[in-house]
Parts: sequence; structure tokens; C-alpha cells
Amino acid sequence: MSACLSGLLKIVLISCYIFSYGASAAEVTSASVSSGFAAFSAGPVIKDFGKIAKVDSNLAIPAKMKFKVAFDLGKASDVGKVNRQIDTLARFINMHVDAGVKLEDIELAMVVHGKAAIDMTKNAFYKQANSSDANVTAGNANATLIHELTKYQVKFYVCGQTAAYYGISPADLLPGVDMALSALTAHAILSQQGFSSNPF
Repeated sequence: MSACLSGLLKIVLISCYIFSYGASAAEVTSASVSSGFAAFSAGPVIKDFGKIAKVDSNLAIPAKMKFKVAFDLGKASDVGKVNRQIDTLARFINMHVDAGVKLEDIELAMVVHGKAAIDMTKNAFYKQANSSDANVTAGNANATLIHELTKYQVKFYVCGQTAAYYGISPADLLPGVDMALSALTAHAILSQQGFSSNPF
């Protein structure tokens, strides 16, 4: 009887140990998985912008794939803040280079229209256009990001029709930003040049 009880006690103790260890392992696994902003870190190319998350992807990027992608921007950022859609270009570059795509195989363009055109301007125009906002004192927060992006084949085209509405001249645009006849024209030309259109 004593031997039976002893054996039973051992089984109970072993079961408790396994259960306890399993719970601890689950807790450790859960704690080690980051989420929210904590899941993102600096990328390999543009360090100060375009943070990326590591992803165990099931959609393989074809070998030697070349990316030619056109983005559309019509919404301005809050005054004094970086436009998140422009930051998306930095993230696109960082995450694909991190995934093994060659930097020279990534070619991006952004067509800008509407009030977002002001995010493409030099400080003098930017401050004048946003003079009623207290956050304008620091100038155009997008200037540094745009400067970095133009180092890596990224092209920016401002809609000329929008520019006429806001009184923006080519001289008001940041270095590396060009004036197009219209956003419609820029998208049509980029499509003919083999750029796919980013859907969002």
C-alpha cells in the first residue's frame, strides 16, 4: 500500500512539475513577443526614419526582384510633424533591404497634390503658409526626411495645378522635389515607365 501511495505521489509531483513548467514557458514566450511601437526598430538604410518590424513571412520575395512603386500623397501632416505617408517610403526601403533586396533594385516615386504640397516646400514658404499655427516655428519637419530619401533614388512630383492654387513656385520646393504639370500627368508617366501604383 505504501509503495502504491509512493508511486502515486511521484506521478502527481511529476504532473505538477510539467504543468508548472509549461505555464512558465508560455509566460516567457508571451513576454518575449513585442507588440505596438515596441515591435519596431531602426532599419539598415535610413536609420532615423521608417522603423520596421521583423516578420516571419510566408510570401517569399522573388530572387532578383526589382521594385518600382509610385505612391500618392494628398493629405498634409500636422504642422511641425513628419508626414507618416512620406515616412512610409523610408520604411519601404528599410524593410525590403533588411529582407535581402538590393538597394539599387528599389525605385520609388511619390506624387503629391492637395494641401500635402505644402509639406514639400522650403521653410520660408512653409512658415508663411502655416503662420496661424503655433507649431510652425521649427519649420518643415519633413525636410530632413525628404533629403534622406532623395539620396536613394526616391523622386517627388508636386501637382502643378495644386501648386498654382497655393501659389507655390518651383523655387519654393525643397531640393529633390520637382514640379509636374499635374498629379494625373505624373501618375500616367510613371505608369508608362513601369511603376506599379501603391493602393494605399
